[in-house]
Amino acid sequence: MTTVLAPAAADTPAPDGLPASPDPAAAERQALIERWAERHGVDAARRLAEAEDLADAVAAEITPDNTVDTYDKSWRVWTRFCTVARLPEPEGSRGALVAFVTWMLREGRQNGRGYAPSSASTHLAAAVVGLRRRGVKVSGDDQAEARAALEGLAVRLLQAGERRGRGQAVGGTVDGLYAIVRACPDTLTGARDKALVLTGFHYASRSQDPAGLLAADVATHPCGLVVSVLTGKTKHSVRDAKILYARDPVICPVRAWTAYRARLAAEAEDRWSAPSAPAFVGIDRWGRVTGGMVPDSVTRAISRISARAGAPIAWTGHSLRIGLASTGRLKGKDTVAIADQGGWARHSRSLLGYMQREDGWDDNASANLT
Repeated sequence: MTTVLAPAAADTPAPDGLPASPDPAAAERQALIERWAERHGVDAARRLAEAEDLADAVAAEITPDNTVDTYDKSWRVWTRFCTVARLPEPEGSRGALVAFVTWMLREGRQNGRGYAPSSASTHLAAAVVGLRRRGVKVSGDDQAEARAALEGLAVRLLQAGERRGRGQAVGGTVDGLYAIVRACPDTLTGARDKALVLTGFHYASRSQDPAGLLAADVATHPCGLVVSVLTGKTKHSVRDAKILYARDPVICPVRAWTAYRARLAAEAEDRWSAPSAPAFVGIDRWGRVTGGMVPDSVTRAISRISARAGAPIAWTGHSLRIGLASTGRLKGKDTVAIADQGGWARHSRSLLGYMQREDGWDDNASANLT
């Protein structure tokens, strides 16, 4: 006798003439619970089911918001494709995945144009995650074939002269920092902008780094600042990045941070100066604090700040991170010291790529051959 321990899954609509099928993920969970009941008894099965629910809740809580946003966006791309192709959403067959990447490269964007191959690759990976979370079996071989199709079609685009995507972000420079500081207005927003860019450059920030900082995460020290940064895309840890006073006060990150916090305390409500308040706040056109900055607002702010300074190519949220690596290399800093300051693994391929911007000229195999 089978004991049902959970509500039956809601049926999903089916084409005329075919029976409705239960939600795959719910059906799989129900079958698992029933197997536990047969092996261990109903009470133990209920406790195991509750443990599964807890595990799901913990996974959802610790997944970074930007990862959740990526999965949600990619699933919407998948559902648009299924609507256009008239394919069922809960199927991840070889043909469907290959058709998906082909559609993305040819016409998948909302404006009818094709995605850049890098974006299509992200959407493919996230769509497969979404399918598996919904109980759909997606074989590794089928996913690999779709990825091979994507890579082959991307080569065809290059051969046809198409260059899609923004390419690698421009790196921040010391000259750029001077231009940014000179262009910042004498306002609370201008003080925030200086502190955001100057400190971010010196600890190789991504957009999510300053957005995640609290005021208490930035501590003063006789030698400068200690910024406690949550780091890591999958395995999170906190690194304490040390930022020294700069020799030139004009672009000194420590002085910029101190000036920004003093101005914030003088011009905004007391709650924004509390240790638990965001380190960097959003400010509207009238100088009023609107709340803590989020990664998207940091990215927009950096682009706006660099454009105001007259940068020929606008900086992005990643420009500060690239800037520390490339400028540090140019100044002869040790690779390990650069990696530790920016939170890279010591043999990170991305770090080596950023440093290659300088090494490619100074340590070039073709130099002085003739």
